Amino acid sequence: MSAQAYPLQWPAGWPRCQHPIDSNFDTSLSKATAGVLDEIRRLGGTNIVISSNMQLKADGMPYARQMNLDDTGVAVYFNRGNQQLCFACDRYYLLADNVQAIRKTIEALRGIERWGASDMMQRAFSGFAQLQAPAAQRERNWREVFGYMPGETVSLERLRTDYRHWASKLHPDKGGSDEAMCELNRAYQQAQGEV
Repeated sequence: MSAQAYPLQWPAGWPRCQHPIDSNFDTSLSKATAGVLDEIRRLGGTNIVISSNMQLKADGMPYARQMNLDDTGVAVYFNRGNQQLCFACDRYYLLADNVQAIRKTIEALRGIERWGASDMMQRAFSGFAQLQAPAAQRERNWREVFGYMPGETVSLERLRTDYRHWASKLHPDKGGSDEAMCELNRAYQQAQGEV
């Protein structure tokens, strides 16, 4: 698995929360992290990577005194059997609360398995599997994705405006597809590096 713990590697195609909220969780980052690791191990998960913007020491544990994070999102990557899975959360103001939300979600899914509905759990997990592009599909250049002519001058402001326009049409919640949104996000990242 190619995910890195720092900085945050948000899964492609997953929308970001624009307005985080307070949570009712009462936990520390260390307890939430230990809890999510325990839940994943109980689930049979391996190769666990908790990716966030929290800087880590050489032993993988976070530095104790870090400034407030601008982005408290977290993505947890792991393998289960032959599947690569990812859970991500940025709904809450605190990193510990986002980790705890993932822990509680995995705990609930483990409950489905314990209560005898493992087929249902496999179907639920298929939604968390990392989407892979079909090998035969040619990856389009960012200019093709956005509809720009070759050599056309594009400003960063125009790129952002066009990204928002296309995202409003291609997002799965707006009638688009995961594949189209993933392609748009990839193209946007590529374009930002070149504009």
